[in-house]
Amino acid sequence: MIIQNNKIIIWTVFVFSISIVLISFVSVIFPALIPLSNTIDIPGIESVTPNPYEMGVWSGVIIISNIIIFGLLFLYFKNKLPKPISYELKRLFAFEISKKNTLIILIILFGIYISTSASEILQEEEYSDFIKIKEVLQYWSIERINSFEPHVNYFLLSTSMAIFGSYKVIPFFGSLGLLVTTFFITYTITQKRFAGIISTIILMQSNLFLTYDTSATYTNFWILFYLLSLFFVYRSWPLSPVSYLISIPSKILTIMFFPMSIYFILRSDISKNKKTIVISTILAVVIIGGIIGSGIGSAQRNEVTEEKFSSKEMLMGFSSFATQLRFDGLVLLFMIPLIVGLFIVSKNGIKHGESMMLLIAGLLLIAPIITGFTNQTNQPYRFVPLVVFFAIGVGVLLSKRQV
Repeated sequence: MIIQNNKIIIWTVFVFSISIVLISFVSVIFPALIPLSNTIDIPGIESVTPNPYEMGVWSGVIIISNIIIFGLLFLYFKNKLPKPISYELKRLFAFEISKKNTLIILIILFGIYISTSASEILQEEEYSDFIKIKEVLQYWSIERINSFEPHVNYFLLSTSMAIFGSYKVIPFFGSLGLLVTTFFITYTITQKRFAGIISTIILMQSNLFLTYDTSATYTNFWILFYLLSLFFVYRSWPLSPVSYLISIPSKILTIMFFPMSIYFILRSDISKNKKTIVISTILAVVIIGGIIGSGIGSAQRNEVTEEKFSSKEMLMGFSSFATQLRFDGLVLLFMIPLIVGLFIVSKNGIKHGESMMLLIAGLLLIAPIITGFTNQTNQPYRFVPLVVFFAIGVGVLLSKRQV
């Protein structure tokens, strides 16, 4: 009965995840298929009606690469691949690196990252939104914490300026911490140092990550604290809800990560009592935060614009993936094969294959929820955690087999 229920869970998570991913990829293949309007009107120029079936620039490469990958996968499971190729693939999945070599590789990787990105600290912040943030920082203090604002960001940015004379230093350290945490959480759930290194490299080369890694406007603090909350489930479980709590005033969007966190905890190899305590604490944090948020929203009712659900805006939210990840070719080329690969390893007993599927699908689903139910738009920096969990997901494919 337990085995049967587990199969149902795996299939349910897979069907949900692959459905969200495929819907998101519609706009990658056909960029004009989900437009906000059928006609583009530009003053002084004749109206243009885009062809909804005109293929995007990534379409051909994605289709061909997926055909090749799934073709090789089919031949692999049918034992039809040439023996040398099959042998090398098996070696790859069994490959591991010693502790000493891992340390050397990580020092080299982080050295490359620091040497290539540190110079950005000296550059002026290029995002116009920083003007508003800088104005807040001029008078911000801990005594002013009385609303749902990114007060953790304000505190860390103020500290950065006070200690280093620049708002961008601690955000840079936060991004470095995100790389380090990506390695350790991948190693922890896969039990393979090689998997952790691969995940770190994938994140480190991401255009989206490198775009915001030193930004004081769109910091990575919220992603770091949320990822730490998952890591602490294994290494220091009482700190997991604490880290999750800190992530919320870093970016309130992390409240929407709650269902994915619960699933990750349930599928973790810790005792039932610990799972109950961590989940209950996180649930209490979300409920209390919701009550406080409702009170603040009620007090500021006259200042808030009424928000209504829009199905068109929600559909447009699915298309934001294609726009915001257009320079991250690795994600676009291998996202669909990754979901299928995570499904396969889940069936082979790797529990966090399901967790990664759900985290990826959940992050993709948040974009249309935001645009459909609120007045907010999907900014590129909100997809950085998607790249993080894509990277960890690749590492999970290399997990040490338990069965």
